[in-house]
Amino acid sequence: MSDKIYLSLGSNIGDREANLAGAITILGNYQENSKFKSASFYNSEPLFNTNQSEFLNTVVELNTTFTPFEFLDEIKNIERLLGRPSKREKNGPRTIDIDILTFRDSFLETEELTIPHPGIPYRRFVLVPFNELAPNYIIPGWKISVKELLNRCTDKSKVLKHTIESNA
Repeated sequence: MSDKIYLSLGSNIGDREANLAGAITILGNYQENSKFKSASFYNSEPLFNTNQSEFLNTVVELNTTFTPFEFLDEIKNIERLLGRPSKREKNGPRTIDIDILTFRDSFLETEELTIPHPGIPYRRFVLVPFNELAPNYIIPGWKISVKELLNRCTDKSKVLKHTIESNA
């Protein structure tokens, strides 16, 4: 059994780096969360609604004592704290978006939450940072590694490692 939880984080409004860093910091402040690892940040083209700014994405690995639904509530709180409105256009621009990719070895399918996230195999912006962090991780129930999912991914959008520009 895996104790690991994987999250996808994305932002394309405002200071994208600060939005992702802020979300990661808040997650780290919960006493229920531990053993954090974060992939690099990646610039990615928007999917679905392409009339918006480029996203900055990452994947985070952690352990938690929260249940999946408690964790979802905390994620929604973090998104609100960072300026994401509760009602917004689907696939539209956002200051922060946090998705639960996997939650230990859990399988859930409710109106509110599906784990593993059903979009994982179709999104390079998730698979590229996920592969950096855990290429050999087997998605629960899918019997396939992140690396193999990335190799099979039909999404050909650009996902490039983010570099921080210096004014020095």
